[in-house]
Amino acid sequence: MTARGISHIKDLLSRGELTVADHVRSVLSAIQERDTLGAYVAVAGEEALRAAELADARIRERGREAWWDQPLLGVTVSIKDLLQTRDLPTRRGSLLPNARPAQDAPAVARLRAAGAVVVGKTTTSEFGWSASTVGRLAPPTRNPYDPHLSAGGSSGGAGASVAAGLCEGALGTDGSGSIRIPAAFCGVVGYKPSYGRVPYWPNGADRLAHQGPLAASVADAALLGQVIAGPHPTDPDSGLGSLDSPRDLRALRIGWIEYEGTDPEIRRVTEGGKQALLEEGHRVEDIEVRCQNLYPAVVDILAATEAAGTPPESEQYCDPGRLEIVRHGRTLSGVRVIQAEEVRQNLRATLRSVMDRYDLLAMATVPVEPFAADAIGPAWAADPRDLTWLAWAPASYPYNMTGQPAVSLPAGLTRAGLPAGLQLVGPVGADDLVLTVARRLEALLAPLPAPPAADLIPVTTGERTL
Repeated sequence: MTARGISHIKDLLSRGELTVADHVRSVLSAIQERDTLGAYVAVAGEEALRAAELADARIRERGREAWWDQPLLGVTVSIKDLLQTRDLPTRRGSLLPNARPAQDAPAVARLRAAGAVVVGKTTTSEFGWSASTVGRLAPPTRNPYDPHLSAGGSSGGAGASVAAGLCEGALGTDGSGSIRIPAAFCGVVGYKPSYGRVPYWPNGADRLAHQGPLAASVADAALLGQVIAGPHPTDPDSGLGSLDSPRDLRALRIGWIEYEGTDPEIRRVTEGGKQALLEEGHRVEDIEVRCQNLYPAVVDILAATEAAGTPPESEQYCDPGRLEIVRHGRTLSGVRVIQAEEVRQNLRATLRSVMDRYDLLAMATVPVEPFAADAIGPAWAADPRDLTWLAWAPASYPYNMTGQPAVSLPAGLTRAGLPAGLQLVGPVGADDLVLTVARRLEALLAPLPAPPAADLIPVTTGERTL
């Protein structure tokens, strides 16, 4: 992973060894010159440099106190192209024009208010429909560990931007795994907060979608998540409170789930995480969680949402894969959608019962290694007409259905040199517990080597102009 996290940059800035302006120029230049992975679809310019100059002025005026009320001062962040920004286009990965107001989404505004400098918008599939980053607007985002393979999605550009050192943190969205899947594929940390913890506007009728950060470490992801959390008047579902953590964090009850069809290499790597949890003194038990007709219900809920937001006259602009989902959604009766919602409620009840017995759940984030960069999934799930476009990620979408917090952190590399992610899931509202345990687990696991296919940005202090 990139050796330069948020705390490192803040330390250099606070000691006067680096200015924000020099740092932002370096990052912008690197994106423009070396983003061979296709992480970005738009790059900031004058607006980012103006923000950097204001940050430097604040540091000169207040010294180290500048970070007391702006904990991200001088930190560079990327924003997924699904999220509104006032100074950069929001295409949502689509050829359709964006008719929404050109203003910051609440989470973006909070990042800026905390001092972060937005350096660009990252690649996504059209409206984030797939768990890859393939679309008509831009080339697919490629994996930093092997550019022939996928970075995952739909926040693939976000994952690649962090892994390649093209920003310190990224803001993504997760409707069925879209933060955690690219985090696992790209070897970074991805945090999906509890549903409602971070306000999501504009979001339409999607009740599975969350916003959250991707970063080089759990501590960085936690800091970003803390900044963007809290109620907002545009989102009536926002403002979820936190559950108290258990008193003894070294003797937790953890349910270990292994999904059918997990690749042996993924199983081998993530087994190291299981052993680390045991060494920490936790009680880890193999469990199985079943919910009848879960995947068909996920398909119907997502397809109904896509169909509702896509008028027939816009079909000519749609990604062919997403269009298959839209057309399926138009075939669904009201009864079928209600039945899918009943499955969702049954899953919520089942997992509430499970979480009464266990403090956390743990599993491989994704049971397969990254697939081809231009595919939407493994070969057996690459045809959207089969409606299997998410079936290969069974550890992701259930926790969107339930709204539970989840963190994916790097567990190690497979023999092919590809990252494998380990996921921790907690009860709704137990974000602090999930992040605390993830941070302790991260300290026990070996850090990943830097991605061979990405040029990490050197921290420079000399003047550079774009």
